[in-house]
Amino acid sequence: MINGLGATPLMELMIAAGKAVPKLQLEHGLAVDRVYTGSFMTSLDMAGFSITVMKADEAILDRLDAPTKAPNWPVGADGNRPPAQIPVPVPPSRTTKNEETSNQPKQLSPLGHILEAAIEAAATAVVNLRDSLNEWDSKVGDGDCGSTMFRGASAILEDIKSYPLNDPAETVNEIGSSIRRVMGGTSGIIYDIFCKAAYTQLKADSHSVITPLHWAFAFEAAIAAVSKYGGASAGYRTLLDALIPAVSVLKEKLNAGDDPVEAFVLSAEAAVAGAESTKHMLAQAGRSSYVSTDILASVPDPGAMAASSWYKAAASAVKDKYRAS
Repeated sequence: MINGLGATPLMELMIAAGKAVPKLQLEHGLAVDRVYTGSFMTSLDMAGFSITVMKADEAILDRLDAPTKAPNWPVGADGNRPPAQIPVPVPPSRTTKNEETSNQPKQLSPLGHILEAAIEAAATAVVNLRDSLNEWDSKVGDGDCGSTMFRGASAILEDIKSYPLNDPAETVNEIGSSIRRVMGGTSGIIYDIFCKAAYTQLKADSHSVITPLHWAFAFEAAIAAVSKYGGASAGYRTLLDALIPAVSVLKEKLNAGDDPVEAFVLSAEAAVAGAESTKHMLAQAGRSSYVSTDILASVPDPGAMAASSWYKAAASAVKDKYRAS
């Protein structure tokens, strides 16, 4: 299914379909039995499109082909439409993530233990915040921010046992893979971009030891990538309003020679304050830009609250780890 979001011409959606179907068939060996192209689920006048792939058997195909009066369902009134493409053989099912050989080293380094604690704390914080995020998002968005973030955080908690935790860059890359596998919507795309940019920066530093400043540079690169591809910046009422103050304080404290753990904790406080400040911002990006200012004034941005939550939890976990040692 190639779904237009409201402002993408059908001709462009057809071009996307023409690119997607051969890739699925020739590169991934998947039989494409039905192709639906059009505006099925829109977001007012938002440009862009989404691609959805669903595993189907004969029973599902019969239901897809069944007559319906839904006005925008392709060939719905006639039913029994023929396959849109000639199927190609489907390869044997690939091994799932859980069945793969674990990449986690048998013995974690001190950094590996700290990274593990930080990731688990961050993901758990997001899991626990699901209902609050959904409640806020029900007033300023689709109402599913918490559920979307919950899926990503749950996947991370499930996959962490296979992360190469002694290698920070590759671990960040694996977090992105976990998110990409289960998170949909804008949040999934944004966090995928975030992880890819952070991973690229960490690899570019190519040092045997990743220092706190290297983490700060990676964090900064990730924020810059989200801003570039998402079109938002400080003051737009997005997750960047939590993360930008955080990285600013982090770099300032580290460059001043402050204790890295304390710098992390102070930057987390800046993230929380930044997220709370979104109550007083006029939305300039995302679904919230269509919501009245009266409603926005009583609700923080869910994405910013989620970001400040996982960031603060990670900072607290790192601090606790160092105290214990």
